[in-house]
Amino acid sequence: MDAVQAALEAQGLTVYLGGAPTASGWTPPDHFAVLYPDPGTAVRESLADERTDFDTTMQITCVGSDMVRALWVADRVRNAMAATPLTVEGRTCWPPEDLGGPPVQRDDDVTPPVWFVPVQYRIRSTPA
Repeated sequence: MDAVQAALEAQGLTVYLGGAPTASGWTPPDHFAVLYPDPGTAVRESLADERTDFDTTMQITCVGSDMVRALWVADRVRNAMAATPLTVEGRTCWPPEDLGGPPVQRDDDVTPPVWFVPVQYRIRSTPA
């Protein structure tokens, strides 16, 4: 999760974890990304049942003040995730696998309304 956040921030994106802030007085930027990680799975590296490999899915929700801005964030996310393998101390990371996502949607439950598109990635690593 930290490696994904660092890669996105290196692309100049504001990144939140598990949702955007909801505190009163918070004014959303005109674009940002929200990480929704799953806990992942410890995967067997061999028949010896040594579970040292790691496999997870990460959803990155790309949010913008309009449809074009949300798609711009999705483009920046894809650039960040494709640029180099993620760096995690003591691990070797496979290149993230882009699993796509649904079409861009408008969220009218917030004021002002925003546009968003979730993009999912499969992330795997093995011991270094």
